[in-house]
Amino acid sequence: MLKPTLQVRLGQQLTMTQQLRQAIRLLQLSSLELKAEIQEAFESNPLLETEESSEFETDAAEREAAEQVDLEIQTAIKDDLLPSELAVDSQWDDIYEPSYTSATSHHQTNDYFDYLEAQNTVDHGSLQKHLLWQLELSALSNQDLMIAATLVNALDESGYLHEPLEGIHENLNQTHEIELDEIEAALKFVQCLDPVGCGTRCLQECLEVQLKQIPDTTPFLSQAQSIVSRHLDLVGMRDYEKLAIKSGLSLEEIQNAVVLIQSLHPKPGDLITAQKPEYIVPDVYVERYEGVWQVRLNTNATPKLSINNVYSSMIKYLVNSEADYMRNQLQEARWLIKSIQHRNNTLLRVATSIVRHQKAFFELGEEAMQPLVLKDIADELDLHESTISRATTSKYMDSPRGIFEFKYFFSSHVNTSDGGTCSATAIKAMIKKLVKEESQGKPLSDSKIAALLKQEGVSVARRTIAKYREFLGIPPSNERRLSPKSF
Repeated sequence: MLKPTLQVRLGQQLTMTQQLRQAIRLLQLSSLELKAEIQEAFESNPLLETEESSEFETDAAEREAAEQVDLEIQTAIKDDLLPSELAVDSQWDDIYEPSYTSATSHHQTNDYFDYLEAQNTVDHGSLQKHLLWQLELSALSNQDLMIAATLVNALDESGYLHEPLEGIHENLNQTHEIELDEIEAALKFVQCLDPVGCGTRCLQECLEVQLKQIPDTTPFLSQAQSIVSRHLDLVGMRDYEKLAIKSGLSLEEIQNAVVLIQSLHPKPGDLITAQKPEYIVPDVYVERYEGVWQVRLNTNATPKLSINNVYSSMIKYLVNSEADYMRNQLQEARWLIKSIQHRNNTLLRVATSIVRHQKAFFELGEEAMQPLVLKDIADELDLHESTISRATTSKYMDSPRGIFEFKYFFSSHVNTSDGGTCSATAIKAMIKKLVKEESQGKPLSDSKIAALLKQEGVSVARRTIAKYREFLGIPPSNERRLSPKSF
């Protein structure tokens, strides 16, 4: 029979403290998300201030205000003007009205947050609002304006009208005496508004309306109009040989006409979006200085936080719940500042390591990209792979070659014939280059591309070529024949 016993065991266990959880959460946020997080903390925590807010008050003024506070508090205590304990629901300002104005600096710092953030709140309007605004500026009669507004409100997001004109006529005729011809005339007027093509019923009509707005002197305009009105399905299938037979046009005329057709907008309503724009704020800058690639943090990406000395000095004079509240706020402010500093240091270390591994990319381009995985950076910096993953998600690097997400520099490797390795990104760049340089009359097949890469020392299977080609949005060789390069 088992008897209950007491045993002592030694063991180690990792506990996620509140500070550690906060640091991990901030690390995986993007710059805009972190800025929103800081803004929320800044508005709720009186102990937080930014360096920009302190510029409005000199250090001497702060010291003078703090000294004045201490002097008046000591005088009040000495003269028994302050009670020994404050009521739970009382406020500091109820007992003593301070002579300093440091709180105004907290309000003034609202102007610090990025101009782009303010622009994000602007109402960019919908397609309907954009078209109705143009109608209000037109010289239409009241009845025609009412008909045109009804048509505009019936459009979908892409600008197409799916409701039959007979149904619209029936609805309007219940309250107004309107002829169907009037609705058709108003529809033609709407179709000519910006963006041209809104109010059309199908793709063919949409392209025809847009072609009518192009000057008659435009080369190959008549050929494009003929193809759209009679053989648009063959253009979609890229069957240009059959198109040449049916239309009687030469392959050169078809090619140039297709270029003109592809310059049109099949979904004109998409040109006017009601969604707020999303901006990319780089976390680090990569620059070449005296032959050496250097990485520096974008100091404007996040505000620089600090502790408000005036409020922190008050804590020792507060009692009970108010003192506990201010101490908690002070601790949270310190944790937040330390977590942001840890995040910045980690991003800088990771970015510097990436640049060191991908130096050839910054000097030569995509084709020189080296194979790199998260484990390589983790081993070098003595960090966990999950930390590297968080530090590279939604983080961007501004370089002379453009803005790239950190994750862009990580790719698997393919063995080469000489025993080396080549990154998948470099292979994609090679495929893209070969397709751009190919003959339009005889495009390269996947097998031919694989053979050409093998001559360069990169052995890649045809299936891999097809996968990378689809990832790049490059159509197969039979669809690329005489097709203008749009990638």
